[in-house]
Amino acid sequence: MRLSTIFNPPNVVAPEETLELLALNRTTEVYGLTLTSDEIRQLLTARNRTLRHYGRLELGIGATPGLIEAFSESPYMHQEVYLSSLIELHEMFYDLKNETEDKLGDAPLIELMKEMFDNECGGALELLRGKLEELAVRFRIEASRAGWDGGHGE
Repeated sequence: MRLSTIFNPPNVVAPEETLELLALNRTTEVYGLTLTSDEIRQLLTARNRTLRHYGRLELGIGATPGLIEAFSESPYMHQEVYLSSLIELHEMFYDLKNETEDKLGDAPLIELMKEMFDNECGGALELLRGKLEELAVRFRIEASRAGWDGGHGE
């Protein structure tokens, strides 16, 4: 059995996680964005599914509050797409964490994603996904260059 399934079971959401994220509504409602208890359960269920897909372990709710706080401030985030956008942002976040071998911390990665989303991407999630994929390719190229010493090992 995979550890990611044990620590992030598919449809299990801890009540304390729901309460913690519900409390964030006090911060996000100034931007016209809130999540209901049911939406939070949907978000965390989707996040757990994403964690399992990428074979990742995360205790607690991890990067979720950071993603919510950062992206709720975006002028491109609207209530009608808030939940679906957060689910997609989680997918992009964990994909890039894997692609960069966890070399980027959660907060810097969230900041980078938000900056790209608001500026270069004009709020377009598909464009953000493409930009993050380009970043992952550049990372892999740089990582392979750094790992190759041209046969002159030291």
